[in-house]
Amino acid sequence: MRFRWDWLRPVVSAPYVPTIGPVHPSVLTEDLFTDTLIAASTNRWFLRYDKDIRWSDSKDETVLVEGIAHRPGETLIPTLSRRGSGTVKVHLYGIEPDSTFAATELAQKLAAEHGVGKARIVRCLGPEAPDGRGTRIQLQDFRATIRPAPDGPVRPFNEWPAEVQGTFATFAEQMAPDGFAFLYEQMQAGTVGPVLTTVLNGKVAGAIGPMEIRPDAIGTPQLMPQYFGVLREHRGKGLGRLLWRAAMRWGQVNGAAYQLLQTAVGGPSDRLCRSEGLTSLGFTYWQAA
Repeated sequence: MRFRWDWLRPVVSAPYVPTIGPVHPSVLTEDLFTDTLIAASTNRWFLRYDKDIRWSDSKDETVLVEGIAHRPGETLIPTLSRRGSGTVKVHLYGIEPDSTFAATELAQKLAAEHGVGKARIVRCLGPEAPDGRGTRIQLQDFRATIRPAPDGPVRPFNEWPAEVQGTFATFAEQMAPDGFAFLYEQMQAGTVGPVLTTVLNGKVAGAIGPMEIRPDAIGTPQLMPQYFGVLREHRGKGLGRLLWRAAMRWGQVNGAAYQLLQTAVGGPSDRLCRSEGLTSLGFTYWQAA
């Protein structure tokens, strides 16, 4: 099947595509949505511009093509992930009063059919929404703003002395819930780009990375999402802002046109990005079905 853009575009309030995530508004077309159906038919094959291609050999989440409902004013796109106990998500793009009820019924039905433990509805809100919630999609356009070099103790990990590098293992262990244990494994294997780190008292106190640029769906160079965090005892000292600015500088100097970020509304990263002048593209949030 193919999506009709005259049906879908009026109800896509934020640039978010199932299984792909946020995309730049300039590449938001029916082709991106159709690409997810092609990927679903090829046994969890990655699209060439999928950000998750860096971390796995196969795509964890795929579109359940047979469950799609597509009509004027409402499009429901279900996806299936087998991670953990499994999750069915129904991405709801719609303005009809009973759209939530229809999405709930579909999510529950498909979860039962596929024997998974969770059923969710994923919704989007536009950037103008007064009740923005969940996750904010933010855009850093490197062509619009010059990012100055940061003034502080930030360097790529491999440029620190060996004794400082040796403290990253402890940092990664303490920051494991934020993904740094996984990232450290990738760093040791040499499979990822640079990781920028900040150091206090001879020990790694914060990090952001990996720093990697990949083409988006139309070939525009995009700075990819990073793991980002500062040890709890060193928060409130400006290190997070220093790291973030260093990452944005790296992206600009190395030829990225933009970066898309997803931040929990009202959280520290959200407040940081808002204070740095990023453009809000809208919100995504989920609810149990």
